[in-house]
Amino acid sequence: MAEPIKVVVTGAAGQIAYSLLYMISKGDVFGQDQPLVLHLLDIPPMMGVLEGVVMELMDCALPLLRSVVPTADPEVAFKDVSAAFLVGAMPRKQGMERRDLLAANVKIFQVQGEALDRNAKKDVKVLVVGNPANTNAMVCSRFAPSIPKENFSAMTRLDQNRAQAQVAAKVGVPVGDISNVIIWGNHSSTQYPDATHALVNKNGSETNAAAEVKDDCWFKNVFVETVQKRGASVIAARKMSSAMSAAKAAADHMKDWFMGTPKGKFVSMGVMSDGSYGAPKDVIFSFPVTIENCKWKIVQGLEIDDFSQKMINNTGKELEEERTEAFNIISNKL
Repeated sequence: MAEPIKVVVTGAAGQIAYSLLYMISKGDVFGQDQPLVLHLLDIPPMMGVLEGVVMELMDCALPLLRSVVPTADPEVAFKDVSAAFLVGAMPRKQGMERRDLLAANVKIFQVQGEALDRNAKKDVKVLVVGNPANTNAMVCSRFAPSIPKENFSAMTRLDQNRAQAQVAAKVGVPVGDISNVIIWGNHSSTQYPDATHALVNKNGSETNAAAEVKDDCWFKNVFVETVQKRGASVIAARKMSSAMSAAKAAADHMKDWFMGTPKGKFVSMGVMSDGSYGAPKDVIFSFPVTIENCKWKIVQGLEIDDFSQKMINNTGKELEEERTEAFNIISNKL
């Protein structure tokens, strides 16, 4: 069996981590023959709760889980890790301005970026789940200059999974028979869920989702809005934000990053933009990507209609605004 790899999860006493830790530990992410050492990071007031999480992980009797290190110290948490799930972030509270939320998170992700820079393996794969995920990932990368920028990503897989499920329900097929749905841009209400290139597998052959649905108005209105507002809908119904589905999406994202994507299929990841499809450069922007040998590559040459380009430009503008705001906060602190 392989040598154990070290994996860190931040916000480890929280709701998302509660589902995610089990998925990681039982082999859903890194494979059934990859032993693990889990590093669990949270803030000092949560150490008692974290102790209970450690007990539960032990009581699961998971063969791949070699040991668990609970800590409130980022230096310990990020030591020699190969993969980092940055779940913990300051949540938006009632009456809080976006600038206040960004300011609180810039501080958190600066500390974590610096700790990653000093302690993690240089090929560490960093997935930011905590919102605003795209800009948090950009800030984290900025403070970890010795780790390649392409090793930082933001999670838009939850949006992709939501979009895939909506198309599957509309067409009337299992969700596994839908592929190549795209999420463009920011993990926010400006994101653009795009099913223009989505494929439906029916009786062993693939057809375009639009040809199956035959309702352009549904794709541009109901579908887009449902996916954009799904997080708010979950909060309204559950009185808490998405946790199980967010954990599953984080597991999916990291699994594909390590294991690769099937031939002819792509997934959505928030990655450092090179300006493809008119997106602004040097922001973390969600694109369709293929992955091979743990390296992602933006899918090129997709046809983009005027409606799609307008939506891509709109979400790009929001990301530029967030970047400006984040950099202003950083420069004011220096």
